[in-house]
Amino acid sequence: MTTHEHTDEAGTAHAHEHTPRMNLAQQVPDIYKAVLNLEMATRKGMDPVLLELVKIRASQLNHCAFCLDMHTKDALAGGESVQRIVQLSAWEESRHFYTEKEIAAIELTEAVTVLAGGTSQTKSGGGFVPDEVYEKAAKHFEEKELAQLIAVIATINVWNRFAVTTRMVPGHYTPGKHR
Repeated sequence: MTTHEHTDEAGTAHAHEHTPRMNLAQQVPDIYKAVLNLEMATRKGMDPVLLELVKIRASQLNHCAFCLDMHTKDALAGGESVQRIVQLSAWEESRHFYTEKEIAAIELTEAVTVLAGGTSQTKSGGGFVPDEVYEKAAKHFEEKELAQLIAVIATINVWNRFAVTTRMVPGHYTPGKHR
């Protein structure tokens, strides 16, 4: 892995910044554009605050630094509080910062992102996403909105996997750049 030194605005030298393995958008532009179109379709009619919470939580679970950089910046630019963003990684102990609808979306995000259970059935009778998690989300979202939320979660997972695998470099994203 190639690295180079990173200096912040104050001139403080930080650990070396890695070089990406490849530029996926250049190598497979049709695939990149298809996922970008999917991304645009998932946003239509969705609450932008909820979208960023979901994208940040999935990116935390997937250890995607590039997407964390992007979505925390977009969330802050959209008016989200630093406190809610920071507490998201420990949301279960910080439930009082979120609405019940947001909690249902976060729980669904975790279940879809971390597909646990292998090939066996969970004790709730579901496969990978527990019935109780799905049913809770279904209580807070109309069916079409729930379908769209599932698509949002699946799409951020695609982006996370692209960014983590190709080692995209965080820190250079400008809020709203990909709107």
